Amino acid sequence: MKNTIHKIILLNFFLLFLGLSSCENYLGEVPKGKRIPESLADFEAILRYEYGNHRVDVTQALNLLNDKWQSSGNLNYYPLYKANYFWDETANRITLNNADETTYYASYGAINSFNLIIENALTSKDATEDAKHVVWAQAKVLRAMTYFNLVNFYAETYDATTASTKLSVPLIISANVNAPYTQISIQAMYDFMLKDMEEALPYLPKVGATILHPTIGTANAFYARIYLQMNNYTKALEFAEKALTENDQLYDWTAYYEANKAQIENATSYISTPSPMGFNYVENYSFRHGSVYYSTGESTIPQERGTLFEDGDAKFKSRWKTRTVGADTYYYGTISGYFNLGGITTVEVYLIKAECLARKDDLLGAMNTLNTVRKKRILPSSYSDLTASTKAEAMGYIMKTKRNELILSIVPFCDIRRWNHEGTYTVTLSKVVDGNTLTLLPTSSMWTMPFPQGAIDNPGNGTLVQNVSK
Repeated sequence: MKNTIHKIILLNFFLLFLGLSSCENYLGEVPKGKRIPESLADFEAILRYEYGNHRVDVTQALNLLNDKWQSSGNLNYYPLYKANYFWDETANRITLNNADETTYYASYGAINSFNLIIENALTSKDATEDAKHVVWAQAKVLRAMTYFNLVNFYAETYDATTASTKLSVPLIISANVNAPYTQISIQAMYDFMLKDMEEALPYLPKVGATILHPTIGTANAFYARIYLQMNNYTKALEFAEKALTENDQLYDWTAYYEANKAQIENATSYISTPSPMGFNYVENYSFRHGSVYYSTGESTIPQERGTLFEDGDAKFKSRWKTRTVGADTYYYGTISGYFNLGGITTVEVYLIKAECLARKDDLLGAMNTLNTVRKKRILPSSYSDLTASTKAEAMGYIMKTKRNELILSIVPFCDIRRWNHEGTYTVTLSKVVDGNTLTLLPTSSMWTMPFPQGAIDNPGNGTLVQNVSK
């Protein structure tokens, strides 16, 4: 595994130092040719390498949730896609995961980049101590964010009573190809992420050089995400409030709908409208690419998934339109551009706050927070304030809204695993295929993804134990 990861990061450096740049020129002027990074500018260029280090591919989670439509061709060609998409409990996903390794290796390739920065930025050349600490701290935040994705993809969801005894993922803290690693417990991984955040926070700026560079707002928002996943609603609420102090803007999707209404409501036209969810999206704390990591159209979603959105949801109506091609009917993506599906946005933090308030029996505060989001999403002709008389009712509204708002990101997968494990607000997925009803139960083992077979067969300088039976 280590040798493979090392090859990935060497390739990243090669591309980076050849001057590869994004549409937004986030790489700027980078060193030309192949050489070892030495200056802080070199390390900062690695930090902002968006296609190598800001890619959060969670395709199999999207397949399991049925949040992304898959054609019959894809399902027949990729057996792992088919197993997850149709919730096939009999399939051995360990053996099927011998080619779909992007989530694992892209994440560890990024971690290797961040490790290189953390190990060397503070002794780099031609920069002030303050500037060095900023880049060092930003790499720590990004490393923690990447480990969060890995542990919530390949390990069981956090449970304080068992987290110290169950394995998570390999912890690699050195960019040295020969460095040993340990597959640590879930508790140890969460402790490690929190320690990285604690060490980084004092050095983070209020405003980053680009939206790829973590800030104080990014850190507070990510803290809120971590603590929510740990079921620590007091700390999650505390950091959600801090994050919203840094940025509390919500994009007005009802205004976007009105501005593009003629195209959106033309049922026979699939010409794209521009995505507002790119680098300059007002809701961004930090931008990271999702499973789609280049400028393209919006992902298509299944017809059944589209029915789960609230009536009058302008964000949904602006992004997807029903389409039939041959025997297939689905919601076709009608927005093109960039999409912040791997970073953190204000809407997630608002909904973290809403859930935490509901958990603390502040139903009025929870619903006011939820309605603050909905006023920017639901068309005036369909909008009315939601109210709740019980915690369960409030949670139902919040869960539905959050699952829809964060669709195509890892967040709904993390949330549903958390809710299912708790046992109070479980989510059972079901659909009808060829007259047969398929169901994914909250207790299914499929909610944890298997490590790639290649990583198990070639663990490198450490040991790797599979976290699932199949």
